[in-house]
Amino acid sequence: MTGYYSSPFQRRASVGVDVGGVMVGGSAPVVVQSMTNTDTADIDQTVAQVAALHRAGSEIVRITVDRDESAAAVPFIRDRLARLGVNVPLVGDFHYIGHKLLADHPACAEALAKYRINPGNVGFKDKRDKQFAAIVEMAIRHDKPVRIGVNWGSLDQELLTRLMDENQRNGSPMTAQDVTREAIVQSAILSAELAEEIGLGRDKIILSAKVSGVQDLVAVYAELATRSNHALHLGLTEAGMGSKGIVASSAAMGILLQQGIGDTIRVSLTPEPGGDRTKEVQVAQELLQTMGFRQFVPIVAACPGCGRTTSTVFQELAQSIQDDLRKNMPVWRTRYPGVEQLKVAVMGCIVNGPGESKHADIGISLPGTGEMPTAPVFIDGRKAATLRGPNIASDFEKMVADYIEQRFGHGSRAKAAE
Repeated sequence: MTGYYSSPFQRRASVGVDVGGVMVGGSAPVVVQSMTNTDTADIDQTVAQVAALHRAGSEIVRITVDRDESAAAVPFIRDRLARLGVNVPLVGDFHYIGHKLLADHPACAEALAKYRINPGNVGFKDKRDKQFAAIVEMAIRHDKPVRIGVNWGSLDQELLTRLMDENQRNGSPMTAQDVTREAIVQSAILSAELAEEIGLGRDKIILSAKVSGVQDLVAVYAELATRSNHALHLGLTEAGMGSKGIVASSAAMGILLQQGIGDTIRVSLTPEPGGDRTKEVQVAQELLQTMGFRQFVPIVAACPGCGRTTSTVFQELAQSIQDDLRKNMPVWRTRYPGVEQLKVAVMGCIVNGPGESKHADIGISLPGTGEMPTAPVFIDGRKAATLRGPNIASDFEKMVADYIEQRFGHGSRAKAAE
């Protein structure tokens, strides 16, 4: 039984890549990134969404650069964000004519922190290598890293056809699915090798291999990780909407992250009509935090409810506390260093409530159905107060705010320095 409780997690060794001041790979923690869904040519809308994504916790934001108007807007977007105090690296997502846009808009090439290119549609036949090389050379000229992002929806058909033909001639042919997986891995590695031959350093290259099936993603990245030490970006492409997209992304990336594979992640959720784009950032953070790899916001433990908790008070309180913590984190990270380590418990009745609350830094155990409206509050494992009456929720929220100020505020630091 020795070592039974030790964590198997150990990050795969990869080459670190500096993306506009954010380190990806090497010994850096796993980085959360996202992508806008605005028309990049619409400067106002794009600035607003980038700022919202960054406030939500996205450490890198990718934007579409698909035509001249988009490319021309990029430096203005970067400058507007800087004036707002939003210093987040912008990644340009290029397809088909990226080589031309970067050449025609040098200000765009300079403003972006990284270029993302897809070897499956950077060019076709005799133009493919030439246009791929043009983008790599532009990256070298402007000292920018490149993400070589393979996607099985736009996989290099010549490479796939060649591997399929070779497989047919093999005495023990692989399945078409296995050949496709191999083509994805080869496309990424061969493209990286070509970029390095042109002169792009390995510390300027990030690889990704996007598929939409959980088992396919696990298999492809496991193979890619054994055949390369490049930094890797994880993401289940076309993950879907709502709980389906969240579950699929978490299942796939959770397996890989536990194996130490992955240096930066994106949860590619399809937003509901009128939905909040920042949801994908929250899910990515919660995945890393739940697995114990990073800490972004205080943890709120809450019971699921049962027949003893027919009142919705504890549910409303748990939601209110969680929303309040996430809303205030952009400011609190600066004002209260270490606040993301806070643990809060909101429990619905006395069965497990007091014990769970004692394990938290600050916790409340609501009375449950048919009991007197009294709720003990525990701070640092000891009972600190008993709340009663109709204002239990607001009273507890104030106690949480006071606890944060006392433990993480200027007073606590001054006391520690004495």
